Amino acid sequence: MTSRPSRSAPGHGPEEEFSALVEAAWPSLYRTAYLLTGDHGMAEDLTQTALAATFARWHRLHDTGAAWGYARKAVVNGATSWFRRSSTRSERPTAVIPERAAATDHGREVGERSAVVGALAQLPPRQRAVVVLRFYDDLSVQDTAATLGISTGTVKSQTSDALARLRGLLGEDLADTTATASNASNALGGHHG
Repeated sequence: MTSRPSRSAPGHGPEEEFSALVEAAWPSLYRTAYLLTGDHGMAEDLTQTALAATFARWHRLHDTGAAWGYARKAVVNGATSWFRRSSTRSERPTAVIPERAAATDHGREVGERSAVVGALAQLPPRQRAVVVLRFYDDLSVQDTAATLGISTGTVKSQTSDALARLRGLLGEDLADTTATASNASNALGGHHG
């Protein structure tokens, strides 16, 4: 998991603290937004909007952990709103990740990454959010429930349903890789730890 800056560092004003949060949080928030939407442009917009909303509430957030959680929740809520709006316009996110394979192994990884992103895009929004938060953002069942505003039982059932669907879409081996946090991050080219 990405380290979070401390808000209690002496000599740092709100702007410096927020800048440190943005630097630490951007990659994770962007990855979450991309995995939820499958659209690079929308992921960037959602991340920027979430961080702007976090800055607007900065004085009310008591610590960087609260700010981080607020920003993550803003990304998830923004993605949910985007899906509601896009479903009425019949827009769908793309599953294409524009990368060129340099070698056979790298080409296979890019293919797996595209397959995982494509399969995630086929999940209902809540299942997709649960999988992304649990396995890509390494949130606990409790933290996922709090972020989504649902019960822990719902998180568990949505996780089970999503993994079953991913196994059907990807096959057992790749779906099991998706459900392993470190491998999942690697399958999507993310950095874990």
